[in-house]
Amino acid sequence: MTDKIEHYFASAEPETPCLVVDLDRVADNYRRMAALIPWGEIFYAVKANPAAPIIERLAAAGASFDAASPAEIAACVATGVSSTRISYGNTVKKASDIAFAATAGVGLFAFDSAGELDKIAAHAPGAGVICRIVVSNDGARWPLTRKFGCDPAAALGLLRRAADAGLRPLGLSFHAGSQQTDPARWEEAIALCADIGAQADAEGMPLDVLNLGGGFPIPYDDADVPDLAAVFTRIGRTLTVAFGSRLPRVMVEPGRAIVADAGIIRSEVVLVTERVFDTSERWVYLDIGRYGGLAESEGEAIRYPIRAPGLDGASGPAVVAGPTCDSHDVLYENEQCDLPLALSAGDHVYLHDAGAYTTTYASVGFNGFAPLKEHYI
Repeated sequence: MTDKIEHYFASAEPETPCLVVDLDRVADNYRRMAALIPWGEIFYAVKANPAAPIIERLAAAGASFDAASPAEIAACVATGVSSTRISYGNTVKKASDIAFAATAGVGLFAFDSAGELDKIAAHAPGAGVICRIVVSNDGARWPLTRKFGCDPAAALGLLRRAADAGLRPLGLSFHAGSQQTDPARWEEAIALCADIGAQADAEGMPLDVLNLGGGFPIPYDDADVPDLAAVFTRIGRTLTVAFGSRLPRVMVEPGRAIVADAGIIRSEVVLVTERVFDTSERWVYLDIGRYGGLAESEGEAIRYPIRAPGLDGASGPAVVAGPTCDSHDVLYENEQCDLPLALSAGDHVYLHDAGAYTTTYASVGFNGFAPLKEHYI
């Protein structure tokens, strides 16, 4: 917890559940990453947290932006971001969404299918396009395979189709999976893209852009997560081996690694009780759950560190659940959380590293619970 956030909680006593984000930490994370990747350009993944104060702070620091919808494009433009610094990275778009982006001045689109390519050609003529290929997501806590990416063997044909349709085939992209803990996935994908690029070059269709996607991990409560500097060192070496002195324009699309550890959720304990089913277990119910912004707890994929400062004494395992009348609204059950035994209804707990994919996942009105409140300081 940063000093700014700690002071805010102490002085403002905001209503729970709420997310508080330290914008200075966001800017620091961006500057640190920029220093680690002199070979790359950062396109912040707006979907991680699209709050205007975050976009404004990152834009001032020099970031570009990866948008997934017209609303995210509009959010960037509304804060003064030039459309030339926006990439439309979603490979599944309505024709009207493509037209909106083109009218706004966005000139860079991702695609992974012939149907999507045809829509771009019709509604954003002359645009630059990047073909997304599917790669292994093994090692990712939140995999993104199956839904996105074409067969790598189909990429050249699709890029030729783009050129024939009057578009500008610029390069390739992939996503190694969100919260990817194995840097080998980027190494494998970069080598694959280099091979496809060499084939394209031999055909007289040079590709000048390589988009490495996002997925760069943060520690949470996971001891297996590699250090970000080590991840980028390995990526940098792989780029050199794969491309030598002819390094393409390299884009990265971090979201979690920029904003996650800048945010903390404060939650009130609603109930602590013992439940018996085969064995007796302590259950802790919070006023935030899977439908209030913690969707990434599904399958216990993302484990937010939960702390209860000020409660002394022994601690022990507990199942942690949300407040809704839905039996799936359980955050951590298979691997229970170590929480103070003195914890009781009315106490506050803090979920750390919660600045990414929380407010954007919060549903509107499920069971009548309001969306997660946000504070940017």
